[in-house]
Amino acid sequence: MGQAMPEGQGAGDLMAAMGRAARAAAAELAFAPAAAKRAALEAAAEAVWARRAEIVAANAQDLDYGRDKGLSAAMMDRLMLDEARIGGIVAGLRAVAAQPDPVGAVLAEWDMPSGLHIRRVRTPIGVVGVIYESRPNVTADAGALCLKAGNAVILRGGSESFHSSRAIHACLVEGVKAAGLPEAAIQLVPTRDRAMVGEMLRAVGFIDVIVPRGGKGLVGRVQDEARVPVFAHLEGIVHVYVDKAADPARALAVVLNAKTRRTGICGAAECLLVDRPVAATLGRDLVAGLVAAGVRVHADADLAAFPGTLPATPEDWGREYLDMDIAAKVVDGVDGAIAHIRQYGSNHTDAILTEDDAAAERFFTRLDSAILMRNASTQFADGGEFGMGAEIGIATGKLHARGPVGAEQLTSFKYLVVGNGTLRA
Repeated sequence: MGQAMPEGQGAGDLMAAMGRAARAAAAELAFAPAAAKRAALEAAAEAVWARRAEIVAANAQDLDYGRDKGLSAAMMDRLMLDEARIGGIVAGLRAVAAQPDPVGAVLAEWDMPSGLHIRRVRTPIGVVGVIYESRPNVTADAGALCLKAGNAVILRGGSESFHSSRAIHACLVEGVKAAGLPEAAIQLVPTRDRAMVGEMLRAVGFIDVIVPRGGKGLVGRVQDEARVPVFAHLEGIVHVYVDKAADPARALAVVLNAKTRRTGICGAAECLLVDRPVAATLGRDLVAGLVAAGVRVHADADLAAFPGTLPATPEDWGREYLDMDIAAKVVDGVDGAIAHIRQYGSNHTDAILTEDDAAAERFFTRLDSAILMRNASTQFADGGEFGMGAEIGIATGKLHARGPVGAEQLTSFKYLVVGNGTLRA
């Protein structure tokens, strides 16, 4: 049900209808009271919790679909919803609801000698298109953040999460309607037809920015085909560099958490770099710990002698496994780690484990990833963990939005200029 185009409607017609409705909704949301947006998200949170059994039942259909498609265990984990994860969705909605409203916030103001008073204030972007795969919680996160920032949003979820996303979207719409906001504020593409992705990427008259969230294939297609501006969310080729000055016990705990807590998220570690002076000691212990945890360690020649490793191939460097695999390599100090990350990283998230302040500072200043960490698990690369309530994704580009994309990052700004009959000489 709902997998084909609505009767009598092609992809282009459907996009136009959704686009017009989104534009109309965005015009109202631009000046919607902060209290109304908060009420909508709180009501949506209540609806998600009240209807959690329906959402779990819908998710069961998606899990069956995923198994039939042969999704990996990590991808199935990304897709799965249980009561605890639905509780996380509810908490995220409430956290976004409770945040200060970004719209209208004064970013700067000043007076000019001419007598003009100028303010730069936050304003909604307009209509956001979000194209994502697998994870049904993105439906709630993206819908909530766009609404909070005064934007209308058109959501195109992955085919795997089709039923779960519909069930969650229904709760968001229930909240929006309860608060007296336009129902089209949050729309979900009602079909699995991939033609709608192409229509969204070309919808310059309706969509102001596209946010892709998914694997390399999806993001590559979006970047190749989009005529609408894009907030790029590239692969999470995440490195953890263990310096010779790392605390051994802390390093082992962080590396294991960074790799194994959840392997299918973009903040999961995909490459372990070990400083040469500690390769035979701490490096051995790290490899042993990963192997004992069930991780397949693709090791370079310096680490391949350790039990349980697999020989690394050139394809292992710069690879996003999203599974119980990690590449491992010995490097010559922090500069060796920096050189490797510059060559193979994706500017997403990279971490250094060290007690040496100078090494950490060098790592921070000479790398340009969207998120750089010291002595912390890369699994914290998440908008919720950054205090944003939720995120649409981690933007790896350098223009407008970078790092976790929360409500503030989904705004633009305008200048408000006030004079007193002021004339320019």
